[in-house]
Amino acid sequence: MNVLGIDIGGSALKGAPVNIKTGKLLAERHRIHTPKALSPKEMALAIKELAAHFKWTGPIGVGFPGVVHGGVIRTSANLHKDFIGLDASRLFGKVTGEKVGLVNDADAAGLAEVRFGAGKNRKGTILLLTFGTGVGSALFVDGKLYPNSEFGHLSIDGKSAEHFVSAAAKDRQKLSYKQWAKKVSAYLNQLETVLCPELIIVGGGISADHEKWFRHLKLRTPIVPAAFLNEAGIVGAALAAVK
Repeated sequence: MNVLGIDIGGSALKGAPVNIKTGKLLAERHRIHTPKALSPKEMALAIKELAAHFKWTGPIGVGFPGVVHGGVIRTSANLHKDFIGLDASRLFGKVTGEKVGLVNDADAAGLAEVRFGAGKNRKGTILLLTFGTGVGSALFVDGKLYPNSEFGHLSIDGKSAEHFVSAAAKDRQKLSYKQWAKKVSAYLNQLETVLCPELIIVGGGISADHEKWFRHLKLRTPIVPAAFLNEAGIVGAALAAVK
């Protein structure tokens, strides 16, 4: 079965048709930049535009950066506040005319990595983190997802951790990879102490540059880049749509 997977981020949404049996993209991903925070209706229209790019008819899976209960969004730290409390699955479905499944974006990335990627056939506790506009997280125990873990919002100096350790924070503070990795290490050390993961998987666009900063991390836990790199969210969103 093929599903259109869409990954919503803080500055863009991107998507592609996915073969959910293999995890392979069936076309080159398409990206729509969103330089301002789109309202829910504007986001729905952007999703419709992305689907039209592929002339898509059929199920659509959408990864959203916030807590998702069913099709309802409960938090929206980096996107429009009108998403909070909204049945976005219903709205997106109405605008596109297709069945739309909604999932937390980091959970989506984790689903892809555990099914097909760096976490495949791994037992124990796996922590996936995505570094982008914010920091997303997904926690798995023996392959089972604990949904909506929001470790990017752990408090550091009274602010969410992602304010200091996201990829956007690195750019905003004009940090070198070494300087940024020092902050990321301190953050990951806290997660190691609390969760004792047996593997950490890193996704998000900056995971493609992992060789530039992994070597500066000081961790007890093995850490690897996501096998799907920045496409994990697309693949996982497609998987979640047919659960």
